[in-house]
Amino acid sequence: MTFRQTDGPATAAAKASISSATAYRFEQNHEMPSAERQPRGRRRPDPLAAFFDAEVVPMLTAAPDLRAVGIFEEMQRRHPELPPGARRTLERRIRSWRALHGADQEVIFRQIHEPGRMGLSDFTHMDALCITIAGVPLAHMLYHFRLVYSGFAHAHVILGGESYVALAEGLQNALAALGGAPRTHRSDSLSAAFRNLEPEARADLTSRYENLCVHYGMEPTRNNRGVAHENGAIESSHGHLKSAVDDALMLRGTRDFADLPAYRHFIDEIVSRKNAQQCKRIAAERPALLPLPGLRTCDYEEAIVTVTSTGGFTLKKVFYTVPSRLIGHRLRARIHDDRIDLFMGATKLLTLERGRAESSGKHGHVVDYHHVIHALRRKPMALLNLAYRAQLFPRDAYRQTFDVLLEKFSEKAACKLMVGLLALAHDRGCEADLAASLEADLAAGRVPDLAILRAQFAPDPASLPDIVVPLAPLLAYDALLDAGFLQTSGFGEGEAA
Repeated sequence: MTFRQTDGPATAAAKASISSATAYRFEQNHEMPSAERQPRGRRRPDPLAAFFDAEVVPMLTAAPDLRAVGIFEEMQRRHPELPPGARRTLERRIRSWRALHGADQEVIFRQIHEPGRMGLSDFTHMDALCITIAGVPLAHMLYHFRLVYSGFAHAHVILGGESYVALAEGLQNALAALGGAPRTHRSDSLSAAFRNLEPEARADLTSRYENLCVHYGMEPTRNNRGVAHENGAIESSHGHLKSAVDDALMLRGTRDFADLPAYRHFIDEIVSRKNAQQCKRIAAERPALLPLPGLRTCDYEEAIVTVTSTGGFTLKKVFYTVPSRLIGHRLRARIHDDRIDLFMGATKLLTLERGRAESSGKHGHVVDYHHVIHALRRKPMALLNLAYRAQLFPRDAYRQTFDVLLEKFSEKAACKLMVGLLALAHDRGCEADLAASLEADLAAGRVPDLAILRAQFAPDPASLPDIVVPLAPLLAYDALLDAGFLQTSGFGEGEAA
């Protein structure tokens, strides 16, 4: 319009870098093209007009959390003429209504994290990854620790559920690997550990957790019950960690491990790789951490057990066998997540694998046939109706062999032969090799011959070393009585006598 004051429409349009057609059109109408457009109206009737305000809005007001799909199904029931294609229209209309008239929603406030200030602990289930140990499915969880600032992570395989023992062991392992402790430690209240406990036991666990934090100089904190996003720094990393484990399992080609230590080493290696990616931030945070105390605090529970005439004791609805020489003694048991250490006074006797009762409430059994084989030799028929017979057999081949023996022999003969096989495995230390021979006999349909197996697993005389001890003649000892030897040795006659 500035050029138009002195030039014609075409010249002014050329100077303004627009087309002459646009200039002539603007001469006739000074409104912008967008102002001339009329808003597009509906091209088809509104399928919700008859009932949205009258029926849907009262539903949303009475139940703000009601899902749109639930409202749509109810509207289809009330109004059969409502087409299925109107579902998206209803969802958009509900979303718009909630934006204008809905209730206030939760607001998540982003935080600025300081180095060395906060660490978090949580547990996550691993059943979906289908891990097996020697072909047996492993029901387990991961204890997961993480520093908020640097992202340092630690994971520990937990065989039981959430408990103070699992938390104490995993947390102390994490702090030892880190080399320091944060100023505050946050958990999710360990609701799974506290939910079914009596108030006194719940208070005891709470005090033990607080004492654990005090030992390391940390302030214990908990998030609000049911508000998981308050622990978002670790809740979100659960999925990343399990995805990394799943990827590593697929690259490994198998989800089966030879034993539990091999699987734990596998988890430690994956977590170490993730920590290596944050090594600079972890190194920058370490100076801000609290120094660790000189000793760990207890990460176990203690109980006093009495070994009965059955050759074992019952603890937490699980029966454990021990050497029969301990019958009648009271032992102190330290209960860890995966093991039980037995002490007599201050002397450690042995370590047992920790067992757990079945989900149905039935008692469990942790049995070592080495503990009872000497008694079974004297009473082999006790094997027939033994309460823990299934757990007595160290390998599946022994159980299958006993089933075959019961089919082909009398009960007495089957028990005597089976006890002989177990005694052979105990005496000769050939449990695995003997199981392989039993599997071969089962595959061939043969009954194991105890005499042949004893000869097969007897020590080879040719492999035994010949130990010859030369004996000096007794007269050679008379030289020791020589007076010159006694004087040289510093002994007097009286002393020699």
